[in-house]
Amino acid sequence: MQVKENPQIKGIIEITLEPYSDQRGFLMRTFDKEIFQQAKLPSEWVQENHSMNVEKNTIRGLHFLQSPWTDGKLIRCTRGQLYDVAVDLRKGSPTLGKWVAFILTEEEPRWIYLPKGFAHGYCSLTPHAEIHYKHDSYYNKSADSGIRWNDPEVGIVWPCKKPLVSDKDNQLQSLNEFITKHGGL
Repeated sequence: MQVKENPQIKGIIEITLEPYSDQRGFLMRTFDKEIFQQAKLPSEWVQENHSMNVEKNTIRGLHFLQSPWTDGKLIRCTRGQLYDVAVDLRKGSPTLGKWVAFILTEEEPRWIYLPKGFAHGYCSLTPHAEIHYKHDSYYNKSADSGIRWNDPEVGIVWPCKKPLVSDKDNQLQSLNEFITKHGGL
């Protein structure tokens, strides 16, 4: 495993996995508690989720849990391709409101670690794209929140012409509404 910090937004970590392949297929270590601890990453995950998106151009997000239930996430594409986005919502962060995107694919396996204080979303670039993610805190339905995926204040450039988005995600608050009300996470 190779661990490196994202140069655009401090705190986001990219963990490149190293599969061993032969004619039978591959074997890959996807987690090593010692490596995570050495890199000062969470090594105790309390919840895992797996999501599959039937249609290409499905957008989910931008989701987060309100303080004090905000959580860190470890995210990986296990099938197909995804355009994965993180928006910094950390109070006092010099990159508050800034976003960064990653192309995650099953062919180039890696994790993206988002610490507490980020909104997260993604767009499926292929049909039947799957995402697997771990959380360092339990889900709390009463803290479930988000900001609109197409908020012009954030300015995410999504790689799809006709996105498939849930009604819930289309009705989320703007970044400005969230910052005005809460100041950040």
